[in-house]
Amino acid sequence: MATVNSNYLKLKAGYLFPEIARRVNTFAAENPDAKIIRLGIGDVTEPLPLACRQAMMAAIEDMGDRSSFKGYGPEQGYAWLREKIAIHDFQARGCDISADEIFISDGSKCDTGNILDIFGDDNSIAVTDPVYPVYVDTNVMAGHTGDANERGEYAGLVYLPITAENNFTAQIPTEKVDLIYLCFPNNPTGATATREHLTEWVNYALANGSIIFFDAAYEAYITDPSLPRSIYEIDGARDCAIEFRSFSKNAGFTGTRCAFTVFPRTLTAKANDGSDVNLWQLWNRRQSTKFNGVSYIVQRGAEAVYSEDGQAQIKELVRFYLENARIIREQLTLAGLQVYGGVNAPYVWVQTPNGLSSWDFFDKLLHTCNVVGTPGSGFGAAGEGYFRLSAFNSRENVEEAMKRITATFAG
Repeated sequence: MATVNSNYLKLKAGYLFPEIARRVNTFAAENPDAKIIRLGIGDVTEPLPLACRQAMMAAIEDMGDRSSFKGYGPEQGYAWLREKIAIHDFQARGCDISADEIFISDGSKCDTGNILDIFGDDNSIAVTDPVYPVYVDTNVMAGHTGDANERGEYAGLVYLPITAENNFTAQIPTEKVDLIYLCFPNNPTGATATREHLTEWVNYALANGSIIFFDAAYEAYITDPSLPRSIYEIDGARDCAIEFRSFSKNAGFTGTRCAFTVFPRTLTAKANDGSDVNLWQLWNRRQSTKFNGVSYIVQRGAEAVYSEDGQAQIKELVRFYLENARIIREQLTLAGLQVYGGVNAPYVWVQTPNGLSSWDFFDKLLHTCNVVGTPGSGFGAAGEGYFRLSAFNSRENVEEAMKRITATFAG
């Protein structure tokens, strides 16, 4: 008889977002006239930039002509897109990254899970707490953990609490770890990392032979010029870090799917016999074997991000969502709530009032204000007592949601 991957049975009862959907659907069925505003899942709402749409339409026309038709593309991505990324996102900021070190993919979420394919099962792994759940769950699925305890913490993972006391930035562990997940600007807390803080992490990784998985999906929201937007702005990062980026949150590609991972050719890890193995070669082999690449049409749309019009249009999109974040942050503060994040990041991290648990606050907002957010406890044990609100929505919905929440809590 066929058997299952028993690691999946270790996963907690429900992935965070399906559980949110279940509760919201139940409430909506029982209250069909309720006008629910969703500020939970970080999906964008505004249309794709015109430059991207025009490029995609032109690419569709290419596909209708034998002379310009494209079949299978390079698994690593088309050279013309990789070159644009290398020049604009890295070389322009002084980062020593070349086009052949960039791998185009269909999402950072996918890549942060798929990256485990090329690493051994005996690595010690550090994650922040709270944390983007995909980092933890994919390690559970891969068999890198034991069972979860009553707090939802999995044996075999090193948890690094991020709290108000440490400005929601991960402290360097006292023990040696091999793989480290960092996300800045942070999902879910909205915190950012200074150049000095990232330098400490790079120095730690170099000293311990560790690899940093650096999720920079929200780097476009950094407006403070003193803050690094790539870990490769830090000396030595080429020898200890893999960076994940996405077109989802800067250009609205959540529905069209395009992202990329940066793999420096200098990056190595150890084989069982102690010899050094080039990680670029392993990732290249993994992608060539398991991935057929992102569609030509979508990659042409992504390339348009780097045109003059595209740059202006995505900056306007980012400004729009940052203004939403400002409204959320300021209105919740006026309502007497303790608020973090929402500056240089599209997420606002709220301390739940009156000792309410994260899920109790979720239910209160849903039932009283008809507003949906994300319970902090769903991101890890240290997220209990907090709540995430997303700036990814229309201005009308954000303003209406804040009106409802402030009316409930300000009095």
